[in-house]
Amino acid sequence: MREPKIIDYALLTILALIWSSAFFNIKIATYSYGPVTIALLRTFFGAIPVVGLCLVQKIKIEAFSKDWYWFAIIGMVNLVIPFFLIAYGVQKVQSNLAAILMASTPLSATVLAHFFTNNEKINIKKIFGVLIGFSGIVFLFSDNILINESNFSSALLILIGSTFYVVGGLLTIKISNKKNENVTASILIWATLFLIPITIFTEKPWNLNPSIESTMAIIYLGIVSTGLAWLLRFRILKTNGLVFQAQVAYLIPIFGIILGYIFLKELITSKVLVAVAAVIVGIYFVKKSNSKKITSV
Repeated sequence: MREPKIIDYALLTILALIWSSAFFNIKIATYSYGPVTIALLRTFFGAIPVVGLCLVQKIKIEAFSKDWYWFAIIGMVNLVIPFFLIAYGVQKVQSNLAAILMASTPLSATVLAHFFTNNEKINIKKIFGVLIGFSGIVFLFSDNILINESNFSSALLILIGSTFYVVGGLLTIKISNKKNENVTASILIWATLFLIPITIFTEKPWNLNPSIESTMAIIYLGIVSTGLAWLLRFRILKTNGLVFQAQVAYLIPIFGIILGYIFLKELITSKVLVAVAAVIVGIYFVKKSNSKKITSV
């Protein structure tokens, strides 16, 4: 791993912008498409650049190897369920709220990792960070201007979706000896296969008359926010390591709020700002506690 240079910080910022832009694009996609169809098209288009890279670099894709069941399970838990829950929830809440709720994943990961891993046990600093971060989430749910009886459950589903990302990440440890590109391509393939019959029987997308805006949003979600973003993440991880790449978590809620305002004129309340500040501070303490351990590996 090398010391970060200007280009590395630029790539990290680009990755944060790409992932943050997913939320307002999901919102636009919901104007014409159902949540299951959004999830399907996102995984399908997301698989294209990742599978393409594997073919070009001659990286074996093991989606149907002897470990197929791990790829299938992770595809369901890490892609199918969260992609659906987030798209379903964003139908009724602002995209900037989704960005903040999704930014809580490092906090959820800290709690779950304590129980399901051997070397990520919780400590006082982590507890402090988790409490601060989740207090911001609880505070956000008290914002009656943006979250009320009509969309409370939608916001909650987004939060649950973020937790499935964490569970999927923990399951990935089971196949951590395999190349990242192979794992990502394989789980995207399985997620697509799962979603095809579900979409056909539940939403019948051939009956839709989608707008160009929504269709472009879905293509962007798949190719850029899913496929290319994962490839950029691989590049950053290989060059600068996990600790550096993890800093993207600080930027996602900030960019999510800014992009939601620019593209959708979404309301930014004082409680939104307080909540995102609490989440960022919480993530800081959690990652500060992890940094020495990760660096020494």
